[in-house]
Amino acid sequence: MKIKILASATQDLIDGYWFYEKQSEGLGSYFLDTLFSDIDSLAIYGGIHPKYYDKYHRLLSKRFPFAIYYRVENDIALVHAILDCRRNPAWIRKKLKTD
Repeated sequence: MKIKILASATQDLIDGYWFYEKQSEGLGSYFLDTLFSDIDSLAIYGGIHPKYYDKYHRLLSKRFPFAIYYRVENDIALVHAILDCRRNPAWIRKKLKTD
């Protein structure tokens, strides 16, 4: 399965990078490495994760409190959002509905 990271998810990664980089130098890079590793796993496991908000599969990151929301279309995992699980669920729902 191929993986495509949409612009909205790319911005989520950038925001997460800067959040963690402000916490400790180098932590932002570790965040990106970890999340890209999680995203790469979709090539094998795409589509097996539970669905949330009626249409998005949700993959939880192994090291950070982030969730990767994606859809599978024509054997392509489309990553729509990468969101902090500590956020208000109403905010997450709204963010996914605007996508």
